[in-house]
Order: sequence, then structure tokens, then C-alpha cells
Amino acid sequence: MEMDSFDLIMLRNFIYAILGVLVGILSSLGTYKLFNKTTRFDIPNELEKGNLAVGIVVGGIFIMIGLIVGLIIGMSLN
Repeated sequence: MEMDSFDLIMLRNFIYAILGVLVGILSSLGTYKLFNKTTRFDIPNELEKGNLAVGIVVGGIFIMIGLIVGLIIGMSLN
């Protein structure tokens, strides 16, 4: 079966979206780990204690993941 140019473009966009999502997740994970190492407290322990400020920061990291994934997938579908 022969692939026409439209199929190649769709395949390339799909690969771009998958790689972009992986890069976004890895960068968010790296940001979380870097933030955990540069602060004087341990994020998981503070979350267990119910520290609201740390929870907001971690929530911001998850929002960043969502924005990155959404933008990359949206751009790849153009």
C-alpha cells in the first residue's frame, strides 16, 4: 500500500505530538525534582502535613504539564 503526501504529513504530525508530550512530561518531572532539591524542605513530606502553599506549587507544575501537552498536540494538528 502506497502512502500519499497527506498520510506522510499526518504521520509526521502524530510523531511530533508524541515526542512533544514526552518532552513536556520529562521537563515537568525535571522541574519538580529540581524544585525539590533546591528548597530546604521535602515536598512529599510537606504535602502529607497538609501544607497548602506546597500543594499550590505542585498543582502549578501539573497545570504546566497540561498546558505543554495541550499546546503541542494543538500545534501538531495544524
